[in-house]
Amino acid sequence: MPTAHVNGVDIYYEQAGSGPPLLFISGTGGDLRNKPNQFDGPFPKAFDMVSYDQRGLGRSAKPDVAYTMADYADDASALMGELGIERAHVVGVSFGGMVAQELVLRHPNRVDRLVLACTSPGGAGGASFAFHEIGHLKGEARAKHLTPISDTRRDAAWAAANPDTYNQIIAMSAADPHADEPGHEMGARRQLEARAHHDTWDRLDQIEAPTLIAAGRYDGIALPETQENLASRIKGSTLRFFDGGHLFMIQDRTATATMIKFLNGEAV
Repeated sequence: MPTAHVNGVDIYYEQAGSGPPLLFISGTGGDLRNKPNQFDGPFPKAFDMVSYDQRGLGRSAKPDVAYTMADYADDASALMGELGIERAHVVGVSFGGMVAQELVLRHPNRVDRLVLACTSPGGAGGASFAFHEIGHLKGEARAKHLTPISDTRRDAAWAAANPDTYNQIIAMSAADPHADEPGHEMGARRQLEARAHHDTWDRLDQIEAPTLIAAGRYDGIALPETQENLASRIKGSTLRFFDGGHLFMIQDRTATATMIKFLNGEAV
């Protein structure tokens, strides 16, 4: 099992594909055991892609201590160093986009081109949905609460008109096959605690890497106006909206293609 001891923790990672190096940083609760995932999409066909389970999640270590966003960024940088990757393109999705912001700010020489997907800067620029406030919701109750937030088109009227699709979404969203593992709930909670303190707003103007901000038009977790705030703060950044909610990368197939074009230096 590919594990690297970096920044004081054991980090599980996977690597696949060929081409320029790409670091893919996944979102809240990301676990590479859950399929399909980023390795089943187009990125490994275009890049030599590395992705990993962040501390507290999946097959990585779950120390029962406070985590910070700086820890997550330093984990990413140290993993790159351990794998001999001096510099890479970076795609950060949702929580991973928050980590990617910290990574490019703390370790700017590690990042070539940057994609921030369905994420937020925090602070005065706006935070993403406060997951730490719904920790009491589990399984189906949590899925039902989040579905109309994740995609604002999926309101009560839509659910009533599309019961089969709605029930399928709830069943998939509620599933957590690793819920009973030691440290699982604690590690997930530690991630959300760190996420609640995310704030790069006052530092975003320091980002020099070419940046694409990609978002869903109907995302109630990382709001469209927050994406505009990000774009206003990151010099020379490009903002693109896609047809979907928080999962727009699955809902709109042009999204990943646009990201790949951007990472290859093409106009988008």
